[in-house]
Amino acid sequence: MVFRRFFDRGSKEESPPAQDTVSDMETTDESAVEEELESGEPEVDAEQDDADILTRARAVLPMGTSTGSKRVEALYGSADSTGPTHFSQAVGCRVVDVDGNEYVDCTMALGAVALGYAEPNVSRAVADAIANGNVCGLADAREVDVAERLCGIIPCADKVQFLKSGAEAMAAAVRIARTYTARDLVIGSGYFGWLDWCSDEAAGVPKKTKDDFRRVAFDDVAALERAVSEAGDRLAAIAIEPVVERMPSTDWIQRARELATKTGAALIFDEMKTGFRLKTGGYQAFADVVPDIAAFGKAMANGFPLAAVVGDRDLMDASRKTWISSTLGGESVALAAAGAVLAWHDAGDVCGSLWTIGAELRRVLTGAIEASGVDGIAVDGIDPMWFLRFDDPAREQRFLELAASHGVLFKRGAYNFAALAHDEDAIREIERGASSALVDLRDEDASR
Repeated sequence: MVFRRFFDRGSKEESPPAQDTVSDMETTDESAVEEELESGEPEVDAEQDDADILTRARAVLPMGTSTGSKRVEALYGSADSTGPTHFSQAVGCRVVDVDGNEYVDCTMALGAVALGYAEPNVSRAVADAIANGNVCGLADAREVDVAERLCGIIPCADKVQFLKSGAEAMAAAVRIARTYTARDLVIGSGYFGWLDWCSDEAAGVPKKTKDDFRRVAFDDVAALERAVSEAGDRLAAIAIEPVVERMPSTDWIQRARELATKTGAALIFDEMKTGFRLKTGGYQAFADVVPDIAAFGKAMANGFPLAAVVGDRDLMDASRKTWISSTLGGESVALAAAGAVLAWHDAGDVCGSLWTIGAELRRVLTGAIEASGVDGIAVDGIDPMWFLRFDDPAREQRFLELAASHGVLFKRGAYNFAALAHDEDAIREIERGASSALVDLRDEDASR
């Protein structure tokens, strides 16, 4: 395996991560800063622990966190689960919680980080952008550079508009499609974020808004055909998350393309998870099926907040007939991060390495499950974005808690993500942590 060599290639130059660079600019006690940098250890408040910060979080944040997927019940399965909830440092694939405990992370910021946390080249680019001012009343020149580079690698991209989140980008893509087609109904398959247009079951969303969105099951060609037929001349777009736990059938993805073309609707791909992971240009580059519009984000900027709507020139120009504007959409720090990520992809086969690393992670975890003799657990998904499937939610919760106690963080329910930072040592630690958790789970089952 060559994982360490690939990851280290981007960190040959000795340079501190972005947070260290920022610390150098602060006017606090310089000797204390230098001592912390030399030690390499995060500064942890001795009077603060994970339980304390979680109590404080729940007192001031409605969900205990600003990201629903990071709630304790989302992380582990229950609001009273045991396991780390807040981090103080993340470097490579290693996370340190506020108690000072270190974990090897398989969640990689819900898929937003593919290179590794605090990757040195990205951190240097970000530090330079911060030093020169990250935003002003004029557009950042990096917008043009990054947009041109995206147009060169994403098949459907003639033009680009930057925003901050995946949910925002998908909402913009749908608005562009509705403006271009002068229609209102959208058929969707997948998860597109939390905004009103696709939240057909969420509280607080007007019925009229829900009526303009029709959900169909993933890879169900007959259901898609029925929905398109029922939509008639109201159909503005077919929005698809192209990979949902597994690759789609050829019939499904090609039929979506054919139906969109036939009805004059826009085909939209949500490439948040697949872009810069399956292939740099997303699923559309992997499968050679080209949508009219696509939304990218997450790994595009290695965890910095940036999303992009890309698409056919005529459709994208429809954005000039409506209103899509985000004050920080073209903010320079995230654009600088994206530029550094693109440089990584120019220099080597990042996505090919993610497939290889993911395959090795799946192999060692499958082996650990088989060796433990624990049933009701399987490794599923595709190599760059895989997941653990449990027959029993209660046993899933307990496994996740036990794995964390052995120094490994896995994602509940959804994907775990391969990263270049998962080198040989990290993979061995993941294997050991998972094996220990499985043995503990087996012993607990036997003692009941």
